[in-house]
Amino acid sequence: VEDQRARWERKRSRTAKKLLETEHKYLEQLDLVLTYFVTILKAKGTLKPAVLETIFGPLESLYSASHVLSLHLEKGNLGPGLENFCQSLDLYGHYAENLEQANKTLKEQLRKNKSFRRFKKLQETRPQFQGRELEDLLPLPLQRLHQYKHFFRDLLENTSPDTPEYQKLAKTVKSVCEVSQWVQDIFDKRQNSLQLLRVQKLLKGQKTQVLTPGRWYIREGWLLVVPSKGEELKRRMFFLFSDILIAAKPCHPLHPLNSNKLSCQAVYPLHQCSVDKVFGHTRSQGGLLSLSFPHKTLLLMSSNQQEINDWYRSLTGAVR
Repeated sequence: VEDQRARWERKRSRTAKKLLETEHKYLEQLDLVLTYFVTILKAKGTLKPAVLETIFGPLESLYSASHVLSLHLEKGNLGPGLENFCQSLDLYGHYAENLEQANKTLKEQLRKNKSFRRFKKLQETRPQFQGRELEDLLPLPLQRLHQYKHFFRDLLENTSPDTPEYQKLAKTVKSVCEVSQWVQDIFDKRQNSLQLLRVQKLLKGQKTQVLTPGRWYIREGWLLVVPSKGEELKRRMFFLFSDILIAAKPCHPLHPLNSNKLSCQAVYPLHQCSVDKVFGHTRSQGGLLSLSFPHKTLLLMSSNQQEINDWYRSLTGAVR
């Protein structure tokens, strides 16, 4: 038991030391943004207060929270430091929610505001920035949140459950994980919106409405449609979402406007669909999927076994 405790203590002190070292580095980087951008921009009035607030969000509050945490860590007061830090964790979620708008506003100001463009360029040439741009420094808090999760978990794993600090650490790990999930959900939703928008732009015309609240993009790819009456196979592009399957074919390559677009052939709702693998229909590698809808059966084929398996998993998951 004594050996185990000694091992825990060694690992714990190594983690605590690394946490403090990286916290100092993180504070230095935040300080660059606050000193050379936020403070000077406020004084000069180059940007309107609302624009400044949009670009930098709660960065000053994040800096203060980390500064207080580092002071506690320096004194070895991990418990009180964590208690205090947990009260500021929501700031990371709000920072993530604001980041997309922050980047958009920053780009807009660089395009429209000549004096800000010059100012930014000048500040980034300072030796302290080491060739980094403001755009590289703005995502730092979210990268740091990810690091906190691992540091606090390591500390928890190497803390004896009968110490007073154990409960505080367990609470901190839970809070950091919850906020990390919140941030991840924000990014997932953003990525999903971009995918829906991309597919909407790929399809000719506005008849097929891809951008629908609550819809999630799953996958896409070319498959062969096996017709019911011995006609030849038709190659179609399929887009799978959480609630529908879209079949599309390429527009004519010589079309003046839509040569690189796809024309929607059918939209299949998944709420009344059943999916089966059909064996023995392809002599070579690959396979066949049967999709049954109330008024139609769709046979999809691929010569790639892995692809058919992946589609089968994705379709059954979406239907379920």
